[in-house]
Amino acid sequence: MSVWLAGLAAFAMAIALGAPLAIEGVPQGILDHQAAGSAAEVNRIQGLWQAAGLTPTARNSMIADLVFIGIFGTGCVLGGLYYRSARAPWLKLIGYLALGSGIVFLATDYAETIVQFIQLSSGQGTETLARLAAFCQPIKVASWIAAFLSILLGLISERFSRTGA
Repeated sequence: MSVWLAGLAAFAMAIALGAPLAIEGVPQGILDHQAAGSAAEVNRIQGLWQAAGLTPTARNSMIADLVFIGIFGTGCVLGGLYYRSARAPWLKLIGYLALGSGIVFLATDYAETIVQFIQLSSGQGTETLARLAAFCQPIKVASWIAAFLSILLGLISERFSRTGA
């Protein structure tokens, strides 16, 4: 579970690095860029960041997000494999949920963040990439929640089964 916990620490770092991106006109910062859905909106957001001198901050935030995705997603997959091999049926179920949601999280969040990074690096939004990021965002969020909660539930269940409470 140390990989999963390291993923949570990386998540906190990614949030901190992205915080300055929430400016007037882009109130949700990186989340607005993820949900933009069109080249015009990506260009508007990136233009505001550029005018505010935040393009390097956006790049660093996206790189931190890529690191977070790898660590947290791997932690969820490993946790899922661990709980999947448990004797207790509810822990097996938790394992399958963590494994599946971890895989979906890895795929959708990497897709979303990579296409964001491509658009930021090129200085130009594209319809296809903006739509892909916007499509992936709600799936990524749902899978992150499911992965987080399943590992947390697994840890709690395992703890209570050991203490007999």
